[in-house]
Amino acid sequence: MIKEFLKWISLKEKLHGKEHIPPFFKEGEIWWCHFGENVGTEMNGKGDYFTRPVLILKKYDKFSFMAVPLTTKDKKGTWYYTFIHNQKTQTAVLAQSRVINYKRIKELVGKVDSTDFKNIKKAFIDLHK
Repeated sequence: MIKEFLKWISLKEKLHGKEHIPPFFKEGEIWWCHFGENVGTEMNGKGDYFTRPVLILKKYDKFSFMAVPLTTKDKKGTWYYTFIHNQKTQTAVLAQSRVINYKRIKELVGKVDSTDFKNIKKAFIDLHK
């Protein structure tokens, strides 16, 4: 498999130079984000725009947040948390969490159930103790 770093760098440059008002995002929301073409076992975005759904775990300010990438693949272990959103099974990949700038945000998907969000936060904290 050939990594598409040059294609990602071109898109990343456009995202970086993009000037607009940050969207109003909140903790517990799921957004499609330009996650990128990453190194080694790091999760990648998919498709031409390198996107992946992410859960906003912690909002730091109007520019950045802690993002937990999501997958529909069945994963097991303490570094995952599986839940249902819009009648689809989603798995939060807790070990692949990272800080994201608002310029990576593409579009809002929805909001996680409050019980699931509380459980995801607990699982994240337990993993990183």
